[in-house]
Amino acid sequence: MKRKHTYRINPIVVLFFLLTTLSLTGCTSSDKGSNGQVIVYNWGEYIDPDTIRMFEEESGIKVIYDEFETNESMYPKVESGAVAYDIACPSDYMISRMIQNGMLSEINYDKMPNARENIGAQYYEQSRGFDPENKYAIPYCWGTVGILYNKTMVDEPITSWAQLWDEKYADDILMQDSVRDSFMVAEKLNGFSMNTLDPTQLETAKDALIRQKPLVQAYVVDQVRDKMIGGEAAIGVIYSGEAIYTQRENPDLVYVIPEEGTNVWIDSWVILKNAPNKENAEKFIDFMCRADIAVKNFDYITYSTPNVAARELIEDEEIKNSAIAFPDLSQYDNLETYVYLGEEGDSFYNELWKEVKSY
Repeated sequence: MKRKHTYRINPIVVLFFLLTTLSLTGCTSSDKGSNGQVIVYNWGEYIDPDTIRMFEEESGIKVIYDEFETNESMYPKVESGAVAYDIACPSDYMISRMIQNGMLSEINYDKMPNARENIGAQYYEQSRGFDPENKYAIPYCWGTVGILYNKTMVDEPITSWAQLWDEKYADDILMQDSVRDSFMVAEKLNGFSMNTLDPTQLETAKDALIRQKPLVQAYVVDQVRDKMIGGEAAIGVIYSGEAIYTQRENPDLVYVIPEEGTNVWIDSWVILKNAPNKENAEKFIDFMCRADIAVKNFDYITYSTPNVAARELIEDEEIKNSAIAFPDLSQYDNLETYVYLGEEGDSFYNELWKEVKSY
């Protein structure tokens, strides 16, 4: 899910990550037992490097930091044990998979009081879709998937996924080039769960996507942001964090959560089952859950924080009260998070997606 990027390049940040990656590459088996380090595996550009420096200075613990681009590239590296990571930051459905395969250590909230006190209860509640008893994951960032539309290019408010099937918007519609996200749209449209494995429901969703395909300008990922800013399309499926950025660049853009419901995604800190530096991992996560640290990370990456204490520290009132960044989830029906569907489930979805793309 290559959605967590800040779209700015800072040479100091690049140097920081190069140095830490080199440090990780040089890790040897004798390093694994060290009490003075913690090895973190996170999305690219998904943390303010200054918070890492602050943690090192305050704790005396060296952070060895590595980055991944997708959940799917992260998983086999962690599973292989080639690098003895202490902490990772997967997405909802991948956490579900890691729990199923016994790859995670249970959270000791007594060791992480900031995680217990500062993370909003609604985000733990939402996490139960993939971590049923909140035993393994501490929410770090979250958001929704919705529709972004250009109010100068449509003649009505956009409120429903069904409007992505309206022929008057032919060649002005952008869909996500993602099997789960595109199927989610069709599943919600038809009143199904986005985690369904019912063959009849999935065939119905596939047929809907095939009917829609002649209307779609393009299936894209990051490009939806630039195309919508430039007025190259009228309507696009987009992540909420991206929508915040696009509205800053083009005030004619409006983001909505469709009335049929959508995906609420959550990326969370987890501690690996065989973490060699578990106590340091607990200290690192607890530090990142501190309000002043969480707000620094929010300012840097722009994706919504589940840290309610940090939200109170946001100085920009417009962002602090943004219905995009911090929607009241209780006002929406049929919100879900993705769960891992197993290898057979993944294969089933992928085969149906191939039919859609090749039609």
